[in-house]
Amino acid sequence: MPEFSQDVRQRLLGTPEQDASRIVRDPPNGWRPVVIEDYDPAWADRYEIAAAALLGALGDRALGLEHVGSTSVPGLAAKPIVDIDLTLADTDDESRYIPILEKLGYVLILREPWWHGHRMLIDAGEDVHLHVWPQGAPEITRHLLLRDWLRTHAEDRELYASTKRRLAREAGDDDYTMAKNDVIDAIFERIFAAHVVDK
Repeated sequence: MPEFSQDVRQRLLGTPEQDASRIVRDPPNGWRPVVIEDYDPAWADRYEIAAAALLGALGDRALGLEHVGSTSVPGLAAKPIVDIDLTLADTDDESRYIPILEKLGYVLILREPWWHGHRMLIDAGEDVHLHVWPQGAPEITRHLLLRDWLRTHAEDRELYASTKRRLAREAGDDDYTMAKNDVIDAIFERIFAAHVVDK
């Protein structure tokens, strides 16, 4: 099994200044309230449709494309937002990919160069979040590890689902994502421990 770098093993948090400067613009219809829905197989279909359009438009610029986040885990309750990780050679020169994505109806919402070069765009329907990463960004590995673990570990899948449902009721929209970190970190501890045992 692979050895994981410290960048993969440790979640990176931005400073208050970085977090304050990351928003390029608000979504056209505003930030949606957190609503958790039962798993819907149509989420996988939405990913396939979006992925085909992205690959068709980007061609060999796209070095990787993955359905990640809760909608990529069969049986997991989730916000009905499809998260996609797009890997490019580099994200700094936005002129090489943002105009292409804009022609597909995507809008740049977040720019986080401090977070491994991350950019986030949303589609016209505002139900696809496209996360753009440079090649080698450790967050891609983290997303795939969490996705694949939750696909095969029912207890953690249920723990995560029940935590999300509780936080959607208790936490404000701004706090929801950060409030999930404790349970996500606990799941990652089990993921990394399992990789050590499997070696």
